[in-house]
Amino acid sequence: MFRIESKADTSSPEFLRNKEEYLKVLNAYRQTLEKIKQGGPEQAVKRHKERGKLLARERIDLLVDRNTPFLELSALAAYDLYNNEFPSAGIITGIGVIHGKETMIVANDATVKGGTYVKESIKKHVRAQEIAMENRLPCVYLVDSGGVFLPEQAQVFPDKYDFGRFFFNQARLSAKGIPQIAVVMGLCTAGGAYVPAMSDETIIVRKQGTIFIGGPPLVKAATGEEVSAEDLGGAEMHTSISGVADHLAVNDVHAIQICRNIFESIGRQEFQELQMQEVKEPFYPPDELYGILPLDLKKPVDSREIIARIVDGSLFHEFKERYAPTIVTGFAHIMGFPVGILANNGVLFGETALKGAHFVELCTSRNIPLLFMQNITGFIVGRQYERAGIARDGAKFVHAVANANVPKFTVIFGGSFGAGNYAMAGRAYEPRFLWMYPSSKISVMGGEQAANVLITVKEDQLRAQGKMLSADERQKMLDTILQKYEHEGSAYYSTSRLWDDGIIDPADTRKVLAMAIAISQNKKYNKTEYGVFRM
Repeated sequence: MFRIESKADTSSPEFLRNKEEYLKVLNAYRQTLEKIKQGGPEQAVKRHKERGKLLARERIDLLVDRNTPFLELSALAAYDLYNNEFPSAGIITGIGVIHGKETMIVANDATVKGGTYVKESIKKHVRAQEIAMENRLPCVYLVDSGGVFLPEQAQVFPDKYDFGRFFFNQARLSAKGIPQIAVVMGLCTAGGAYVPAMSDETIIVRKQGTIFIGGPPLVKAATGEEVSAEDLGGAEMHTSISGVADHLAVNDVHAIQICRNIFESIGRQEFQELQMQEVKEPFYPPDELYGILPLDLKKPVDSREIIARIVDGSLFHEFKERYAPTIVTGFAHIMGFPVGILANNGVLFGETALKGAHFVELCTSRNIPLLFMQNITGFIVGRQYERAGIARDGAKFVHAVANANVPKFTVIFGGSFGAGNYAMAGRAYEPRFLWMYPSSKISVMGGEQAANVLITVKEDQLRAQGKMLSADERQKMLDTILQKYEHEGSAYYSTSRLWDDGIIDPADTRKVLAMAIAISQNKKYNKTEYGVFRM
């Protein structure tokens, strides 16, 4: 492999100005993230601690092996929704290492509305289980939840991927030999009672954890029986009489230790071997990305400059370097793991799509994970390109990506617009993980393009009626559309609704991707099979 020769002048005024502006964006993200991680309101946190309970993040810190990273997912879920009363959607999900085994951890934050679930909480919980299924990760549920947030019940109860999907997924995961462990550290009521009941092993904390299908108020209303929460579904009863729970813990710390003990008997059933190499730091410092990444998406950026600050030694074996230059393809290593990279360098032409499809086929035939680096406006449009078969050639690329059974990882480092999002392994194409940078944008098209399209349509409609838009009306319509697309296209809007797996610091990309590839090794890669490519 050859080292990428960076053409970025890191001492130029333009680079330093861009870095300064990017750091403002990044620092705003960091401040938002720090506030979110504080959990619920101060009074709720105080009350939680007075009960002798650890906070959700403290529980996770104790559960994972010391000095190992925790890859948190969708930390800004539900951001700017519900008056920001559901930080992180009231649930923390992520992947940590327990006794050397990568594990999916799902932890309710009881300081946030009692750990109850809104639409985004459900989506986040289900997404965590999907990742566990895709990568054969054991699951630990740190349960401390009042169940469904009743004012939002119509949004979280009845549909296919709503609350009941938790238990369906647990049954399917367990059937595949993927361990399901529950630690009941607080309320576990109504449908939520099935989280521990559906688990392979369940731990419950004495005088703190409760499990019941109907709580004392419901029991009294339904039967007239008066019973305390402890007698109805406390730890002593469930570990000695009902058998719903298997292990009795005296407090949170003890419960976490029991959970760690369980993992000593959990083995790895599958493992995908990859041809590893010695880890080398990039030749160019990753923090130089702050001066390179585009804040103005109209400004082109050579994606090789991004790759050079992510891959080992900045070494890259480029594939078809001279052909279809608006996509960069090639092989590299990230912290020793082999990876095939596809990175946008402009709009997708027919030949660009063919090059991308060819490269995806190469990687699937060699069992090499794929990394898609998105900064894409979409496919080229126009009479000349339609006649040349851009739809057919684009379909080949989409076909190859859709059927690629090696792990796919996607990072949106610029814009992600139109069908380019699909071809470059957007969410609909099931990458194992998809991340965005704080400055990234995602929408069906750019705001200006959308505004011009919508205004043109409106003008055509009015012209047919013998009318026309005034200059003021046109400008007002333009401003409204631009404002809407700017808001709805932001990384914050996306991550709040879980269209991605979280926003990451660009300088951490290399570490995050290495963790993701390591996680993917827990399941053997399936053979890739393709259907019909239109010729």
